[in-house]
Amino acid sequence: MPNITLSIPEELKKKLDSMPEVNWSESMREFLMKRVKRMVLLKKIDRQLEDSEFTEEDAERLGELAKQNRLNKLKRGV
Repeated sequence: MPNITLSIPEELKKKLDSMPEVNWSESMREFLMKRVKRMVLLKKIDRQLEDSEFTEEDAERLGELAKQNRLNKLKRGV
């Protein structure tokens, strides 16, 4: 498995050292994996939305409509 080296502030190193029960290598692997998966998903979504004609105003209008519909249901007791 490849290794990476990180530079961190001395104060952070002291805090990490004060918690020997934590496997920091494993924690960082999990963090990086989640971060990479998120970035891959965001890039995929960006590609899918590249040619979209849906605007921010459209989103706001739909949001307001959804709120109004929910309010109406609450008033009717549904």
